Amino acid sequence: MKLLGIGSRINHTSYGKGVVTNVDSQQYWVTFIENGLETIPLDDDFETIEAAENEVDTVSFFDIESSLVSILKKYSDVSEVVHIGDKWKGGIMELKPADQNLKSKEIKIEDFFHKITMVRDRLRVMEQKINSSNLEEQEKIDLQQYITRIYGSLTTFNVLFKLKEQQFVGQKKK
Repeated sequence: MKLLGIGSRINHTSYGKGVVTNVDSQQYWVTFIENGLETIPLDDDFETIEAAENEVDTVSFFDIESSLVSILKKYSDVSEVVHIGDKWKGGIMELKPADQNLKSKEIKIEDFFHKITMVRDRLRVMEQKINSSNLEEQEKIDLQQYITRIYGSLTTFNVLFKLKEQQFVGQKKK
């Protein structure tokens, strides 16, 4: 099967007429006149109206971008986008001292959450630097255990996270 190049025009049995706008190793990305952007398998049922004769690389821009983002997350201090839970948006956190004569302190929950996620991101960078350092294996293990305990101390703030997979995880029970 010969791959169609970007710019090829097709007539799909379900979506109608469209133009191939991207190709990866498994599918065509086609912008259809009446159905917008759709992805279809390379071997899907369609008629080729006009094939573009340009070279097709089976690695798409999306694949390259995803790989680059993954590498940057792994080896740098670039942080991921972390969202606060919807119920906390616009909220205020108030710290009230026991002494009624003293003034309380208010802080936007989003600002507090941002500081918590910065701590988490910096812990992750420290973790990566420890793992790639020239320290002895036992020293790495000891430092990793301290970091795990720090994560455990921060699990109280997990209620603020929108996505469970972005929450703090301490030492797991065996």
